[in-house]
Amino acid sequence: MRNFGNLVWNEWLKMFKKRSFFVPYALLIVMVISAAYLLFKIIGGGDNGYAFARMMVSTNGMGQMMTLLAIVVSAGVVAKEHSLGTIKLLLIRAQSRTAILASKYVAVLIYSLTLVALLFVVSVLTGQITFGMGDGSAGLNEVLVASLYSLIYTVIYVTLSFMVGILTRSTGPAIWIGMFMVISENLAVQLLARYSWSKYLLFFNVDLGMYSGGGNTPVPGMSLTFSIIVLAVYLLLFLATGFVTFKKRDVA
Repeated sequence: MRNFGNLVWNEWLKMFKKRSFFVPYALLIVMVISAAYLLFKIIGGGDNGYAFARMMVSTNGMGQMMTLLAIVVSAGVVAKEHSLGTIKLLLIRAQSRTAILASKYVAVLIYSLTLVALLFVVSVLTGQITFGMGDGSAGLNEVLVASLYSLIYTVIYVTLSFMVGILTRSTGPAIWIGMFMVISENLAVQLLARYSWSKYLLFFNVDLGMYSGGGNTPVPGMSLTFSIIVLAVYLLLFLATGFVTFKKRDVA
């Protein structure tokens, strides 16, 4: 267990040393503060700070942007090892390929978690300072639930990009495919919602925020439990494909 912890720490340091590591954190802070300023100028108050924070952490706010930023930073953690030739140095270690890849994936999950945590803290603090803690349509529990849904949303797409990076051994496709999936999500839902089988597609289940506040699902018959099961299947599929490929592929 200690050896695996060292592997995770090593992967985290690799990510930390990248120039782009802190860019997503800075962008999220600037965007949340800017959004609060603009909303205050436009509506001059309105709902409370928790309602603002819930909006920011949701995929309708900054949650989707946060996912795109996480993809850019974490998509190439495996692909860059191939492009730089350092993958050979990793594979000659005593640790198994499974442990090496798992450590990279855990580091990616930790990075995604820190982005969500930062967005949560900055949104709550900015909301309280700008709009106050008076009565409103949301409380801290609603913000926490929205943050959890955004974390799941981010983890699914980051895992997809992680898998693509393993399959292609290239950072570019991993980033662009992940970003394309996120950006085209709403369009895909609008085009395919008429078909009953579409409820099994990733696009229709990845945003669990649709179940908040009694919202309507894009396809009848969907529920929170149903979407969680569908997402779990996709997540396992992405991971199984990535790990099997990484374990069996020869490194020239």
